[in-house]
Amino acid sequence: MIPIRNIYYMLSYAFKILNEQGYKSIETEQFDNVAELCAAILSKGVSLQLKRGLGREYIENTEPLSSLRGRIEISESIKTRSLMKRQLVCSYDEFSENSYMNRIIKTTMELLLRADIAKSRKKELRKLLVFFGDVDMLDIHTINWKIQYNRNNQTYRLLISICYLVIKGLLQTNSDGTTRMMDFLDEQRMSRLYEKFILEYYIKECPQVKASASQIPWALDDGFGTMLPVMQSDIMLRKGDTVLIVDAKYYSKTTQTQYNVHTLHSNNLYQIFTYVKNKDTELVDRPHTVSGMLLYAATDEDIQPNNTYQMSGNKISVRTLDLNCDFSQIRRQLDAIVQEHFSID
Repeated sequence: MIPIRNIYYMLSYAFKILNEQGYKSIETEQFDNVAELCAAILSKGVSLQLKRGLGREYIENTEPLSSLRGRIEISESIKTRSLMKRQLVCSYDEFSENSYMNRIIKTTMELLLRADIAKSRKKELRKLLVFFGDVDMLDIHTINWKIQYNRNNQTYRLLISICYLVIKGLLQTNSDGTTRMMDFLDEQRMSRLYEKFILEYYIKECPQVKASASQIPWALDDGFGTMLPVMQSDIMLRKGDTVLIVDAKYYSKTTQTQYNVHTLHSNNLYQIFTYVKNKDTELVDRPHTVSGMLLYAATDEDIQPNNTYQMSGNKISVRTLDLNCDFSQIRRQLDAIVQEHFSID
C-alpha cells in the first residue's frame, strides 16, 4: 500500500504546479484516501482559477428566436414550424463559461459529492459549484480527454488531469447507479503517474545527469524502417557518453509465475534489451557505456527482483522501488541509482 502522502509527492513532481505557493497548504493536511487528496487539490485549483476567472470559449447555439441573430437555419425553421410562432431558428456563437473543460470540472465535482469524502470537503465543493451555474454536465463515459492546451488555458492542465484521475481511476458505478470509491488508483493510472514521477524527480533533483524521455533510433543496416514502431524510453539518464535507460513498471505482481517458478516479465526484458542494444549501436563510433534498468514498484510479494545481468556486453539491471516508506527513503533509493551508474557522490 502506498501512503497517501507519497501519492501527493508523486503528483507534486508529475505536476510541478503543486509546488507553487497556492497549493502549499495541501502538503500539511492528512488524507484518509486518494479521493480526499484529489478533492483537496481540485478544490484549491478551482478556487485559484476563479480568482483568475473561469475560462470562456465560443459556443455555437441553435434555437428559435423572435429577433434575428447569427445565421438563419431555413430548413430547420420549416421543419419545426417556428414561422407559425413568428420565430426563426438561428445559429449563433456565444462567448460563454460553458466550455468543455469547465463542464469536465463541474461533472467531476458533482461526482465527488456522492463519494466517500469528508463533509467539510463536500461543503467546499458545493461552495465552488455555485460559480458553475451556467455550466452543463457531461456523461462521464463519453468525455473526450484529448484536450488541446495553449497559453490561454494552460492553468487548466492540472485541473483536467485530476479530473481524469478521479473519473477514470477512482470511481466505479454500481448496478443501482450509485457511485463508490475504489481504494486505490488502478494499475494503469498509477503506472502513468509512476513513470512521470520518476522522470520529473531526476530532472529536478539530479542536475548532474541529463534526464529525458528520449526516443531511440533503430539500428538499421539499409536505412529502411517503414512501419517500425517508435522506441520511446520512459527515462533516459545521461552524463557524457554514459547512458542509463530506465523502464519504469508498475504492476500488482512484479514477477510471473508458472509451476511455482518466478521469472521476470519476458516482454519487459525483451523491451529493455532492445532499447539498450539499439542505443549502443547509435554510439558505436565513440567510447561509451549503455546500461538498462527495469525499475518495478515494489509489491507485498515475498520475492522481489534485484538482479544484474551482463548481456552481449551491456549491463541490464532489475530493481524494485519501495513506495511504502517515508518519502526521504524513496529519495535515497532513486539517488542511489544515479550514484551507482554514474559514480556520483
